[in-house]
Amino acid sequence: MKKSVLLVALSTVMVVLAAMTFRGNDELPYNLKMGSPEVKSISSLAFGPEGILFIGDSKSAAVYAVNTKDVKGPKSVSSIDVKAIDQKIATLLGTTSDNISILDIAVNPISKKVYLAIQSGDGTPVLMTLAEGKFAPVTLKDVEFAEVQLNNSPGVDDKDGRGRSLRVSTISDIDYSDGKLMVSGLSNKEFSSTFRSIPFPFTDSQDYASLEIFHAAHGRYETTSPIKAFTTGKVNGKEYLIASYTCTPLVLFPLDELKAGTHVKGRTIAEMGNGNQPLDLISMKKDGKSYLVMANSRHPVFQVDFKDIESFEGSLTEPLADNVKTDGVDFESTPLTDVQQLAKMDDGTMVFLQKKSNGALDLWSSDKAENLTK
Repeated sequence: MKKSVLLVALSTVMVVLAAMTFRGNDELPYNLKMGSPEVKSISSLAFGPEGILFIGDSKSAAVYAVNTKDVKGPKSVSSIDVKAIDQKIATLLGTTSDNISILDIAVNPISKKVYLAIQSGDGTPVLMTLAEGKFAPVTLKDVEFAEVQLNNSPGVDDKDGRGRSLRVSTISDIDYSDGKLMVSGLSNKEFSSTFRSIPFPFTDSQDYASLEIFHAAHGRYETTSPIKAFTTGKVNGKEYLIASYTCTPLVLFPLDELKAGTHVKGRTIAEMGNGNQPLDLISMKKDGKSYLVMANSRHPVFQVDFKDIESFEGSLTEPLADNVKTDGVDFESTPLTDVQQLAKMDDGTMVFLQKKSNGALDLWSSDKAENLTK
């Protein structure tokens, strides 16, 4: 009798454990769900933990987190050298290179695959990977994903003073760090330049801060110009948002001050040339040296040593003189021109999307990133 009771008890425990295991296996990581995200545009890409890819979608005023399940590291990291990548992608898509745009690139820090955000001539977004010289499409059907709608985003029909769409600047750049997704862009508020910090896994919480900078080249304070590109880094032991704007001020914002409902004035540390737009900005570190690398629309790639940032204690608060084009922190121009996008593969290796003299786009990597100015 006691033996049968014991067997029944053991059987009950096994059933309960099996049910718990079954439920556990059904639970997706990071509060993801199965489905097909309706991505309308790919404004920016960034990787989070364990192969999670964040897709910034300005048209939808949303960010999607997609589980790529791309978590197997390569046996060795190969250099990248793909000539006329735009033409190769266009051929795969059954069109011509003048009918596509490569809007962003990101490197999966685990697999080292390059992910490319592509837009066709009719506005259709396409996501592809490149690994060991081979392209592959990334499906967004029946995947594990989550989404967050951005609060206070510009309306679909909202225009600026020149009649340009504000919606397309809802997301100008994204990045992930320490459990939070960071999003720069515009809102529908009076001070529309905005920085959002969103916990991941996604919740209903969005820390929203409006931003103000002094633009020395324009000779005024600005609150409606969005950050074009940003990264984060430590300056004298403190974490900062390092942001670049059109025409081309470089501005520091203390990350611990960018809290919900705050209005934060940045410290402008450099003016890097008027009539220019920063296209990408990343921070690198190798052999104890930390530096910024910036791609530009009208200038070569710039490189800034973090030591120069740390030693610059002031702030640019006066208009530039008519004959002065740059001011503030020293920066170096590299020999690299017409670089459209940058991505970090590891601490010493960078990936460049560069337009060549024949008009084609080349994708290539270099592990000599710390010597770009030489």
